[in-house]
Amino acid sequence: MAKKNIDQNINQEKLSKTAYSLFDFTKKEKPFLIVICILVSVAAIITPYTYAAMWFGFALAAYSAIANDSIQTIGTFIASNQNRKWYWLWLFMGVIFVGTVTYSWLTLDGDVSYQRLTTKGLEKAPESFVFLQLAAPIVLLIMTRMRMPVSTTFLLLNVFTYKAGTILDVMFKSFVGYILAFVIAIVVWFVLERFVKNYLKGQAKPYWMVLQWITSGTLWSVWIMQDAANIAVFLPRQLGLTEFLVYTGFVFVGLGFLFYLKGDKIQGIVNEKSNVTDVRAATIVDFVYAIILFYFKIYSSVPMSTTWVFIGLLGGRELAIAIGKHGKAKKKDAWRYRAFKLARKDVFKASIGLLVSLILAVIINEGVRQEILDYFR
Repeated sequence: MAKKNIDQNINQEKLSKTAYSLFDFTKKEKPFLIVICILVSVAAIITPYTYAAMWFGFALAAYSAIANDSIQTIGTFIASNQNRKWYWLWLFMGVIFVGTVTYSWLTLDGDVSYQRLTTKGLEKAPESFVFLQLAAPIVLLIMTRMRMPVSTTFLLLNVFTYKAGTILDVMFKSFVGYILAFVIAIVVWFVLERFVKNYLKGQAKPYWMVLQWITSGTLWSVWIMQDAANIAVFLPRQLGLTEFLVYTGFVFVGLGFLFYLKGDKIQGIVNEKSNVTDVRAATIVDFVYAIILFYFKIYSSVPMSTTWVFIGLLGGRELAIAIGKHGKAKKKDAWRYRAFKLARKDVFKASIGLLVSLILAVIINEGVRQEILDYFR
């Protein structure tokens, strides 16, 4: 009986903490929640009007996708350049974005996704919209505000995929990317740990800043080649000149807002990791990540979740740093537990986004539902 009362008290305490957290979030984020309510209302009203819904969905997807994925590409760049004016960082990354999508548009007959949207199941541009398709980027905005690293590929592309097989292909490629990034990160940082300790001490030399800007710009460009599809999925598969200018201009301005906010709430996921504010560590992270993404770009045109690759990279890096630390057994165990805890937390949050995207895909797309039903018959 006593044990039952103790368990009940523990459950009530957990419930009270959860309820308080929700109340605290609602209180702190009141202006943000008002904006969300307005966006939901507009989405509901605008859904029947295909052309307006297309641009509304694109605008939401453009900001929400880049805001959430900023931790992967420009997160370390922002963290290690906090003493610089935000507009110089914005102009640098903005020009790279314009150049990257312009090259795709010119060479691939109006396609800005580097052929990621030619994959079977995604090759058809939407001819009409349902409310949940417009709601998906709003859900992404909320998750970003809650500092959750969500796969924008899963959340935004899955709601337009009419084939379950395409979803499985994207998931498989993404999970392989996570494992590969995790293993490579452990190997790279375990090998580099002694070098970092012996040679990368004190103030970074000026050439490290140049190297970091080059690697960050390269990574940003490769990420656009992978994830521009998540934004362009709302639009025609070939964009005319006016459509291309609107697409490019909106994202360029949205980037400026994001840099002005210094990455916003989700930037905390990068800042909590070991030494990412050091320009040398940030350069190494970006360099390894860019190589992995470029490999998968060449490997196939199937879209993949760059978020899963990134959290695999950070998780493996944290574990390698923890393994390489010297000290008493108790301290080493604490470092390893911290690394494991951070990796587990990131995977858990990313899994929530995956689950939400799968639920939305099943609800929205009849083709996906039918394939799942046929599988179980």
